[in-house]
Amino acid sequence: MTNRRQNRRYRESAKSNVRRKKSENGFLSTIKFLFVTGCACALAGVASLQLYLSSLPPIQNLDGFKPNIVTKFYSADGEIIKTFTAYTFEKVNFDDIPEDFIHALIATEDKNFYKHHGYDLTGLARSTVQNILAGHVVQGASTITQQLARILFLSNERTFDRKIKELFIAARIEKTISKNQILEMYANNVYLGSGAYGVEGAAQIYFNKHLKELDLAELALIAGLPQAPSVYSPFNNMDLAVQRRNQVLNRMYKMRYITKEQFEAAKEEKVHLSSMPQFYTTNKAPYFCDYVLKELEKLGFDETEISQGGYKVITTLDYKMQKAANESIPRVMKNWGLTSDKQQAALFSFSPIDGRILAYSGGKDYVKSQYDRVSQAIRPPGSAFKPIVYAAAMERGIDPNDLIEDTPIKIGDWAPKNAGNKYRGKIPVYTALMISSNVAAVRLIQEVGIRSVIQTARVLGIETPLAYDYTIALGSNGVKLFEFTRAFGAFANGGYIVQPYAVERVETSRGKVVYRAPKTKVSHQISLKTAAQMTAMMKTVITNGTGRAANIGVPAAGKTGTTDDNRDAYFVGYTPNIVTGVWVGNDENGTTRGNIYGGTAPAIIWHDVMKAGTERYGKLEFNYPEVKLLPFSLSTGIIKNPEDDPRAKKEDEQTADGENPSETLAPTGANNNVMTPSDVIKNFRQNANNAPANEPVKAPTPIPMAVPETLRQH
Repeated sequence: MTNRRQNRRYRESAKSNVRRKKSENGFLSTIKFLFVTGCACALAGVASLQLYLSSLPPIQNLDGFKPNIVTKFYSADGEIIKTFTAYTFEKVNFDDIPEDFIHALIATEDKNFYKHHGYDLTGLARSTVQNILAGHVVQGASTITQQLARILFLSNERTFDRKIKELFIAARIEKTISKNQILEMYANNVYLGSGAYGVEGAAQIYFNKHLKELDLAELALIAGLPQAPSVYSPFNNMDLAVQRRNQVLNRMYKMRYITKEQFEAAKEEKVHLSSMPQFYTTNKAPYFCDYVLKELEKLGFDETEISQGGYKVITTLDYKMQKAANESIPRVMKNWGLTSDKQQAALFSFSPIDGRILAYSGGKDYVKSQYDRVSQAIRPPGSAFKPIVYAAAMERGIDPNDLIEDTPIKIGDWAPKNAGNKYRGKIPVYTALMISSNVAAVRLIQEVGIRSVIQTARVLGIETPLAYDYTIALGSNGVKLFEFTRAFGAFANGGYIVQPYAVERVETSRGKVVYRAPKTKVSHQISLKTAAQMTAMMKTVITNGTGRAANIGVPAAGKTGTTDDNRDAYFVGYTPNIVTGVWVGNDENGTTRGNIYGGTAPAIIWHDVMKAGTERYGKLEFNYPEVKLLPFSLSTGIIKNPEDDPRAKKEDEQTADGENPSETLAPTGANNNVMTPSDVIKNFRQNANNAPANEPVKAPTPIPMAVPETLRQH
C-alpha cells in the first residue's frame, strides 16, 4: 500500500516537472520568437531606409549654393549689438587644403567618411538608443556630410525631426557631388569660432597665416574646433584648445596618418596666436555678448547652432546705458592716467525688480583682453563690503541712530586704523558708514559676530569663499563684481534677491519663438526694515560722504571702497530701478595710482552710466517707509591716535582703507557734471582737514513700496 502511494507521488511529480518544462520552453520560445521578429523588422527597416535613401534624387545647383543665414543679437531697445558674419576670404579648393588637415578632420569628425554613403546607420542606431533613454537628444552621430547638410539647409535645433531631415539631405548630397567636393564645401563653410567661417578664415584669424602656411600642430588645433568652437577657441581658453589639439593628434597617430615622432613633436609645440581680429570693434557689447553665449549654452544651444541658426536673440541690454559705459570707461581711465593694459575697469548693471542685465563691461578694451572681470575676477572690495556688516547689525536690531565708538581698537595683534589716522569719538552708526570709519565697522562685526556677517553675505548672494576673520569687515576678502552688485539689489527692492539674466527670448528666422525667459525667481532674504535703513544710510554716502562724485541728482544710495595701496577701487550703488557696480584696479594686483579711490574714477563712471539709465524714470524715490536719521554734527576737534601701533599687520589689505571722505568730496554744485581729476584733487586739498558731516542730514520722505504687493513678506 505504501509503495503504491509513493509511486503515485512520483508520477504526479514527474507530470508537474514536464508541465513546468513545457511552460519554460514555451516562454523561452516566445522570447526567441519576439527577438527574431524584432531583428527581422529592424533589418527590414534598415534595408527599406537604405533603399529609400538610395532612391533620393540629387540636389540641383549644389556647387553654387551659398548659405545666407545670419544670427543677430538685439538689445532690449532694438539696437543690433552683434551680428554673426563671416570674414570674407577666398574660397579654398580641395587641392589647396593641406593633407594633414583632411586627415585631422576625418580622424576627429568622421573616421569612415570615405566608406559610407553620407550616413552611418550603426552610429545612428547607437545614438538613437542613447537619446531615447535620455528622453532628448544627447548624442549625435553626424557624419561630415550630415554636418554639411545642417550648415547649408537646416537649423541647429536638437530634435529628432531635424536628424531625419539631415539624414535625407546627406544622402542626396552624396549623390550630387564627390567626397572631395563634400570636404571642400565643408571646409569652406564650417564655423570655427571667433568669427571664422571656413578653414582659410580660421588660419588668418588665429595665426595670421594662409591655410597652406600652417604646420601640423596648427592644422590639428583648427580641426578640433567644430565640436565646440567657443569652448576650444585658443582666444577663450588656451589650455582647453591645446588639450583638444592633442586629442586630434592622438587620433591621427592611432589611424596612422602621422608617425610617432610627428605626434610627439606637434604635441609639444607652443601655440603662437595673432592679435585679436578687428571684427570685435563692430560688436557693440562684446563682454555682454560673451555672457549671452554662455547663457544660451546653458539653455541648450551650442555656439555653432547660434552662429549658423539664423536666430534673432533679444537680450535684456539697455543700449543707452551700454553706450554710456563704452564711452565713459576709456575716457575716465585716460583722464586719471590709467592707460596701462594691466590697469582695468569693469561695470555690471541690472534691474533689482526683474533681474534684467542692463549694462555689462568686463574690461576697458576687449580687443586687447577678453578676460571678463565681471564674472571671473575675484578682487577685495575694501569698504564697499561694509554695508554687509551694517546689514547684519540692522538685522540684529541695531539702529542707524545708535552711537558707536570711532576710536582705536585692537583685536589680538590686529589694530585696524582709520584713513589718515583720524578718530571722532562717539558718532551715530549712520555717520560711521557715511564717513567709512574702519574701526566702527570692526566694532560692529565684533558685536554681531563673524558668522552672522558671513551668513548675511551668503543670503545676499555672495558665493565666493569668505575667511572666518574680523578683517572681512574692511573688505579684505575677494568677491566677484557680478555677485557683489547682485547683493546690493536686496537693499534696493525691499530685501529680495533677484537672479540677473541676459536672454529675453530667441526667435527662428521665421519668427517662431523657441525660447522665452521665464518669470524671474526672487527670494526674500533680509527684512524690509533693514533694506530701508541701509538705503537711508547709504543715501548719505552720496549726498554728504565719500561718494559725492556719484551724485546724479536723483534719489540714489551707494558705497565706496578702496584697498591698501590703491590696488582696487569700487563704487556700488543703486536707485529704485537700477543697481550698478564699478571696479577699477590692476590685473596684477599692483598699485593702481595713489589718487584712485572708490569715490573718484569708479564713482564718476557710475555717475555717467546711471545718468543715462535713470533718464526715463525721473526723480523716482525709494518706496520705503520713513527712516529718521537724527541730526548730528561732528565735533570740531578730530581725535588723533596717540601713536601708530607697530604691531598692526601691514599685510592686511584693509587695515587702512583709504576712504577718507574729506579727501573724496566733490566740488559744491558739480554733482551733476562729469568731474575731471584736477577738479577732484583740488577739492581733496581744500577739504583735507574738514569734517564731512557738519550739516544735519534730513530724513527721507516716506513713499509707497517699490516691491510689488504680491512679493512682499511682512
